[in-house]
Amino acid sequence: MPSKPTKKILVANNSLKILGGTETFTYTIIEELRRRGYFVEYFTFFKGLVSDKIESDLGVGFMSLNKYDLILANHKTTVDKLYKKGFVIQTCHGIYPSLEQPNPKANGFVSISQEVQDHLGKLGFPSILVHNSINLERFKPKKNINRKLKSVLSMCHSEKANLFIEDICEKLNLKYTEAYKYNSSIWDIENKINNSDLVVGLGRSAYEAMACGRPVLVYDDRKYFKSCGDGYIRDILGLSLKKNCSGRYFNKKFDELQLIEELRKYNYDDSAFFREFAKLELDVRKNIDFYLEYKSHINQGRRYKRKENIKFFINRLLGDKFSKKIFTLIKK
Repeated sequence: MPSKPTKKILVANNSLKILGGTETFTYTIIEELRRRGYFVEYFTFFKGLVSDKIESDLGVGFMSLNKYDLILANHKTTVDKLYKKGFVIQTCHGIYPSLEQPNPKANGFVSISQEVQDHLGKLGFPSILVHNSINLERFKPKKNINRKLKSVLSMCHSEKANLFIEDICEKLNLKYTEAYKYNSSIWDIENKINNSDLVVGLGRSAYEAMACGRPVLVYDDRKYFKSCGDGYIRDILGLSLKKNCSGRYFNKKFDELQLIEELRKYNYDDSAFFREFAKLELDVRKNIDFYLEYKSHINQGRRYKRKENIKFFINRLLGDKFSKKIFTLIKK
């Protein structure tokens, strides 16, 4: 008997009050589902700027149904609230925050980095790996970068980091701009990105810059962790990606001369490299398919009691490497 088709989807995030990584992720997922014609609603405990845009821009309303075919949930709190309403896939975006820990009430789990997938595996929760999702029609190169580095955009979440980068840019005679979300939220950040040659930032900020064909220097100096970074990531992207381009893979402590050296690695040809990477790994159109296939395969796997058949379905989705890891965890 075929599984019930997915028609009604709920997308949930603990807060949609201000701009942030999971908030823009939620908007992007809803936007793509809406484009495909699904009936979509959202849930959050805290409404605000992002939920207002979801309603006004996308025509998507707050949760109104008792049951959904699929619930795409960020944060363990939303799983607690919604698990009785349908099949829940929880996306985990980090390993340290309590909100990002896996909730046993979810039916399946998605990790946005290898680090998160390893963390969930150690806790006994197999997951599939789907990197952060970006709307590549919105975040795309609108103008070419300069052959020689002329301008830098800081998307750091720290005034200390911004001042450090600004001072370096002044010494190198580079134009400096910043998008500091704690001063003023900038929704159309793709425009600022496209007016710069290189972007400094972490995580989703780095991915949005890559999608716009901008070389990226992974660095920040946030209050909740010491100054660290991976640097100019053209040749180390695969490694930095394992920890969500958080700067914690190499965990370098850059002084002024070292950061200047990273900026000097800037290369015009890297623009195409980063855009191609975004097409391969960050395209929300591809990534939504992984979520929908994941739900289908879990449902099909439940209908087969023999381990060989379950392996077959998971292997089709994940490939041999990741399926072996999952079944090693299951045996434990």
